[in-house]
Amino acid sequence: MAPDDVITAAVSAVLAGRSGRVLWNQWPTGVSVTHAMQHGGPFPATTSPSTTSVGTAAIDRFLRPVAYQGWPQDLLPPPLRDGNPWKIPQTVR
Repeated sequence: MAPDDVITAAVSAVLAGRSGRVLWNQWPTGVSVTHAMQHGGPFPATTSPSTTSVGTAAIDRFLRPVAYQGWPQDLLPPPLRDGNPWKIPQTVR
């Protein structure tokens, strides 16, 4: 790994600790994690965190979401690399 890659890997670890999506040379989806962004159907379902996948209520549904979008394989955490060296069960689409 080149010296710049070592620095980039360290910075990516810090960013992943603070953000739910870490992009590499790409654009975000445009979905905000805000109170106004909510999917879940008509009232009162819209306030149920078990029925939404976006917005602040969705945070309750997930333990610690982090998306590495477009990152080079050697800078991803080991379990997320294509080879899956830790053999963690995953669904790849």
